Amino acid sequence: MSISKLGIPNHSIAFVIHLVATLIWIPACGQPETVQTQGDPSFRITPVKPLEELRSEALESTPPNESGDFLKPDLVELSTLDPAIQFDIRYATDNNFLGVPFYKYPRAYLQRPAAQALLNVHHELRDKDLGLLIYDAYRPWFVTKMFWDATPARYKDYVANPENGSRHNRGAAVDLTLYDLKTGKPLVMPSGYDEFLEKAHPDYSGGTPEQRENRDLLREVMESHGFTVYPYEWWHFDFQGWEQYPILNLTFSELEE
Repeated sequence: MSISKLGIPNHSIAFVIHLVATLIWIPACGQPETVQTQGDPSFRITPVKPLEELRSEALESTPPNESGDFLKPDLVELSTLDPAIQFDIRYATDNNFLGVPFYKYPRAYLQRPAAQALLNVHHELRDKDLGLLIYDAYRPWFVTKMFWDATPARYKDYVANPENGSRHNRGAAVDLTLYDLKTGKPLVMPSGYDEFLEKAHPDYSGGTPEQRENRDLLREVMESHGFTVYPYEWWHFDFQGWEQYPILNLTFSELEE
């Protein structure tokens, strides 16, 4: 799906009311931390404040003011690119590092040039009997604020500061991994998705040779198509020219209108 008519959203009271009406939240606080293994429950942190409180604060806040000439957003729903691309949109479920759903729908969007580059990556990987498994892409700004405000200081390298916005907010970042086309199973990596530990770093020297080889292959192919890996997360890639797009705060419900 192409969303070609988007602009920087109006942060009015009506917009806030719409957000509250379209999201379902489950309070989560005081949960123990667990380490993710491939296919098992996600790494979990204890939020520093109750999530319902953080949600209210995020919905009452507005993204940072930006100046400059930005490109008009043209978001593409990634499920329309190729049926062989798989999805595990963790933030539409409670299987994520904070244990509650943040998205009403399990969708993934990228700006059109990034989406095309991702499709090229997927096609290249087919020759290796591999495909892409998407965890996340475009993310509304208020969700980024919740992540930041909920996360203890020792884990701040793994979440974006809302004062600057995330490249996810611009529709120019994607979280993903590789899967085996024959078995349908994700390849093993040195860490799980959103595992906020050193072994998540793309230059981590531990783990098994197979895990490192899979991680490095993902990075090599993605970077050959205009993406750059984030220094703390092997799964996070920013697309070139991300700074040309504005920070967005649209819900998935609004993207589908």
